[in-house]
Parts: sequence; structure tokens; C-alpha cells
Amino acid sequence: MIRLLRAPNMMMAQHWANLLEQANISCTVHNQYLQGALGDIPTDQCGPEIWIEHARDEVQANALIDQSRRGSTSVAPNWHCPACEEWLEPQFATCWNCGASRES
Repeated sequence: MIRLLRAPNMMMAQHWANLLEQANISCTVHNQYLQGALGDIPTDQCGPEIWIEHARDEVQANALIDQSRRGSTSVAPNWHCPACEEWLEPQFATCWNCGASRES
């Protein structure tokens, strides 16, 4: 596991983790519950952190998060359902028309 970055808050950490998961980058959010230790632990050590599983994903992960910071959250193109040929937006993993899963 490789620490990618520290997020400013839990909401942003989870948003970034969701973006990475959409791009098939395995990640976890660490320090989810450390905010309760503020004061006993330095403030800069209590923030949520995004960790990725593979070093090979680091460049792509940083690029996706940078895009998100600039306001662009599209991480993948629209996809074509293999079963019914419906076009779907990238945030959907299942076809709304026939229920087929997106091919990975």
C-alpha cells in the first residue's frame, strides 16, 4: 500500500476514493476516525488519507484527483451495453435498460 495524499476532510476523501474506484484503482481511506483524537494527536496527523494498493496506479490516481480539484470529474467515457447496446454514462456500472453489468 502506498499513501497517495491526505484529504482536507472525510467528505473529500470519500469522493476521491469513489473516483479512484470508478477508474479501477484499488484504494482505501485511512484515519477515518482519528478526528476524535484531535488535541491528543497533532491536527496535521488526524486527516483522512487515501492509500492505493499498487505503485503503478500512482500517476493515474494523482491525475484523477487533480482533475477533480479543477472541477472536472469525468473519469471514463460513456459505455455501450454489451447486451442491449444502450449507451450509458460512466458512473453507471449496470445498464438501466436490461440490467447487464459493464464489462471490466
